[in-house]
Amino acid sequence: MGSFIDRVAVVTGGGSGIGETTAIEFAERGASVVVADVDIEGGEATVEAIEDAGGDARFVETDVTDPEATRGMVDVAVDAYGRLDFAFNNAGIGGAQTPITDYDPDDWQTVIDVNLVGVFNCLKPEIEQMQAQGGGAVVNNSSILGQVGFASSSGYVAAKHGLLGLTKTAALENGETGVRINAVCPGFIETPLLDSGGITSDPEMRKQIEGLHAMNRLGTPQEVADAVCWLCSDEASFVTGEALGVEGGYLSR
Repeated sequence: MGSFIDRVAVVTGGGSGIGETTAIEFAERGASVVVADVDIEGGEATVEAIEDAGGDARFVETDVTDPEATRGMVDVAVDAYGRLDFAFNNAGIGGAQTPITDYDPDDWQTVIDVNLVGVFNCLKPEIEQMQAQGGGAVVNNSSILGQVGFASSSGYVAAKHGLLGLTKTAALENGETGVRINAVCPGFIETPLLDSGGITSDPEMRKQIEGLHAMNRLGTPQEVADAVCWLCSDEASFVTGEALGVEGGYLSR
């Protein structure tokens, strides 16, 4: 895959899990990275890891539900590095695990606000900056649950389905601007978010979830990071509006 030297990337939710690993991968390929997160400690730790390895990065505290904050995030990238070439809109939450009839409306709205509205808030300033430059690449983090249902996860499933529609619409609008917009759809990935639901720590639950994938295992953050970087690379120059599964065969069943 080609070098990202002299390129600039923004990663939301960059303080842990898939976002952390992807931010580090961008840096290892030569990009300067703006790490955005509401988690100050986690975001600063990612920046420290990048700098310790000889890379260039900075942290900006960002609540993606706030349009002013996401615009400020892009401004940090442009002020620091003069441009924005790549964006990975990764910040998200899992939400309640409960049937629709028991789902609290406030909890529902929170999941939609972070996982769907938050990406919309990021896309606007990211696309505007990339259009002004004449090009760029955006990857939105959806999920296998953006393509299928999953009992007791209605808020998350609805948000991730909506995110794929948003991705395709943005891709259509920008087909001739030089800005490509794609999504990744990870399967169950071994991250702190997954562990917070007890999946990785409960042996029986883990076995059940692993068995939903043809490869009979969980994915790794690095496998998603590699897919994101490929979608941003020149090797994917004719790819836009795509929902790329990184899911070990989950969707093949």
